[in-house]
Amino acid sequence: MVLTVIGYILVTIGVLFLFLGALGIFRMPDVFTRMQAGTKATTLGALGTIIGVGFLQPEWIWKTLIIAVFIAISNPISSHALARGSHKIGIKPYLKEGGVDTYAEVDEGVKEA
Repeated sequence: MVLTVIGYILVTIGVLFLFLGALGIFRMPDVFTRMQAGTKATTLGALGTIIGVGFLQPEWIWKTLIIAVFIAISNPISSHALARGSHKIGIKPYLKEGGVDTYAEVDEGVKEA
């Protein structure tokens, strides 16, 4: 009974984060902020949903924990690789007036070395 309630709460929180991630992807101005919104929200959403399913089906708990660890490691790393690749091919971030692209300075230093 208690595990079922915890499972439903985690699944609900996970679905809410997934919805907010989709909304963030829709609302953000450029590829980098969309990627950041999508990655953070979908990582938390997937973790909540998957661990919630583990609580709802206790015989699956170890499998869901392994999947959750994989997602927690691979999702931010893949997002970082995509953002770095996007910047290297020339996609510029949306900057408000006075904003600085600090990665461009780092990237230029690497090219000179």
